[in-house]
Amino acid sequence: MVRRRGYSRRTMKTGLVLDRRYEAHDTGAGHPERPERIRAIRDLMAHYRRDGLVDVEPRSATAEELALNHRPEHVARIATTAGRACTALDADTPVSSQSFATAALAAGGYLRLLEAIMAGDVDNGFAFVRPPGHHAESDRAMGFCLFNNVAIGAHWLRTHGVGRILIVDWDVHHGNGTQDSFYDDADTLYVSTHQYPFYPGTGAAREIGRGAAAGRTLNVPLPAGCGDDEYVAAFTDLVAPVARQFRPEFVLISAGFDADHRDPLAGMQATEEGFRAMTRVLMRVAHESAGGRVAAVLEGGYDLAALRAAVPAVLDELAGTTLVEPLATPRPRGAVLDPARAAQAPYWDLSA
Repeated sequence: MVRRRGYSRRTMKTGLVLDRRYEAHDTGAGHPERPERIRAIRDLMAHYRRDGLVDVEPRSATAEELALNHRPEHVARIATTAGRACTALDADTPVSSQSFATAALAAGGYLRLLEAIMAGDVDNGFAFVRPPGHHAESDRAMGFCLFNNVAIGAHWLRTHGVGRILIVDWDVHHGNGTQDSFYDDADTLYVSTHQYPFYPGTGAAREIGRGAAAGRTLNVPLPAGCGDDEYVAAFTDLVAPVARQFRPEFVLISAGFDADHRDPLAGMQATEEGFRAMTRVLMRVAHESAGGRVAAVLEGGYDLAALRAAVPAVLDELAGTTLVEPLATPRPRGAVLDPARAAQAPYWDLSA
C-alpha cells in the first residue's frame, strides 16, 4: 500500500542536458557504446512532449572538478589522447581525438544540471551524456568509462553544502568505480541493482561498505533472467526502506538501460514499465527528504529501441504527477533478494 505523504501533484520542472557534441566520442565500428545512442535520444526528444521540460546547456568540467574524484595523473593521462586518432585504454575502452573533450563535457554537463537544480531553476533532471562513467575508478578508465560522472557530481554537491547523498545505480553492470569512491563514506549511500555474476565481477551482497560506512553500500545482485517483478521488489522492499531511513538530501541516479530485455550485452528481462516504477520509488524518496531533488545521468543501454521506450517512461515520472499512484504488486521469483536482505539486516530495519 502506498502511504500518502503529502506529495505535490504539480508538474515538476525537469532539466535536460542533451547535445550533439556527445556524439563526437568515436569508439569505432561495431562498438556498442556508439554515437547513435545519443542520436536516438535526440530524435526521440524532437517528438516527446511534456510540460515543464527545460533545456540545460552543458559545459566542460575543469581539471579541478575532474580531480574531485580522479587522481590528477589520471586526468592528465586521458588528456594526452586528445587529437590522437585511436587509443585503446583497455580491451573495451577505445578513445579517439575528441574523446577527452567529450568526456569532460559529459562530466561538466552533469555538473551543470546539478547547478540548475541547486539554484532552483529546475526541480530535477536528466543528463543524456556519453561516455558513461560508473566503471571509471579514481586512477583507471574501464568498461567504456573515462571519468565517473555521478561520483564527480556527488563530490561537487558535497563541496556545495549537501550532506547525505543517495546514489542509485540501476545499470545492469555493477558500478565498481562509484562503489570504490564512497566505500568509506558514511554520508553517501550507494545502491546498485545488477546482474550477477557478471562484468566487472564486483557487487556481491556482502560488499556493504567499510568501517563507519558499513551498511552504506547496498548491493542487490540479481541472476540473469530477472525482470520487472524482481527489480520493482528490490526497490520497494529494500531500496526504499533503506533510503527512507538514510534520509538523503539529494538523489542521484546512474541510469543505465541495459537491463532491458532487448539489450545485446546482458541477460535481464526488464521493460520500460520497470524503469518507470523504479523512478517513481526514487521520486517518492526524494520528495520525502530531499526537496524533490533528483538528477539522473545516462550510463549504459545499447539497444536503441529500448532507449526510445525507457527514456520517456523515466521522464514521465520525473514530472512528479504520478507519485500517489500505486505500483503493481511485484511477484519476484525465488529468494533472489535474500542475500542482500541478510547482508543489510544488521544496519537497517527491514521488517516492514
